[in-house]
Amino acid sequence: MAIGSKELRPTELDTFENERLADELKKAKEELFNLRFQSATGQLESHGRLRAVKRDIARIYTVLRERELGIRATPAPVETATKAKKSTKKAEKPAQSTEAAETAEEN
Repeated sequence: MAIGSKELRPTELDTFENERLADELKKAKEELFNLRFQSATGQLESHGRLRAVKRDIARIYTVLRERELGIRATPAPVETATKAKKSTKKAEKPAQSTEAAETAEEN
């Protein structure tokens, strides 16, 4: 079983854009800092979390580096495609209802 966060699996990291990866990296580094501070003061309860966060950071760095080298593809922006599909669906629905109304008027 892989050690690390469940939300930062390698397959999920592939779907993140570079900005989101940078945000996740920043969060992970902050968490690692806090965990190290807790460890130094004797307040750390789960020492395994240190290892998991370090591995998450390494996974993020690996994905970023592979994208720089062209080994791993950067995901296409999904948000713009879904907005376009939503607008076309809304445009199609009124057209269908007007056709049904015209058919009902003819009968």
